Amino acid sequence: MRDSYRHWQRIPTRWADNDVYGHVNNVVHYAWMDTVINTWLITEAGLDIHDGGAIGLCVESHCNYRASVSFPDAVDAGLRIGHLGRSSVRYEVGFFLEGRDDVVAEGHFVHVFVDRTTRKPVEIPADLRARMEGLVA
Repeated sequence: MRDSYRHWQRIPTRWADNDVYGHVNNVVHYAWMDTVINTWLITEAGLDIHDGGAIGLCVESHCNYRASVSFPDAVDAGLRIGHLGRSSVRYEVGFFLEGRDDVVAEGHFVHVFVDRTTRKPVEIPADLRARMEGLVA
C-alpha cells in the first residue's frame, strides 16, 4: 500500500489532537490532509499562495478511518494524485503509523483552481501541472 504513494511527510501528533476517548479526533485528519497537500504545493510544486494568479479551492474532502492514532504517535502521510483534470485535481492521502505498513486512515481532497480575483475556474498553470504529473498514481 505504501508504494502507491509518491510523496511522504511525517506528521507528529500533538497532545491537543487527542479527544476524550484517548485517540486523535477525526477532524485532525482533515487538517493533516490540508497540511501535506499545501506543504507539497508550496515547497515542491512552487505554488505562490500570496501573489499567484491561480489558487486552489477545496470543493470536496472525505476520510475513511481504519485504526486509532493517539498522542505521542507520529504518522507518515503519503500523497498521490488520483485524477488530474483541466482545472481540478484529486489528491489522495494515506496515513500510516510511523514505520508501519497498515493504513490507519485514507482520504481524498479535491481542489478546483480558480482565478484569484474572479474566483472563476482556470486551467491548472502549466508549471504546476508538470509537477502534479509526477504524483499521478
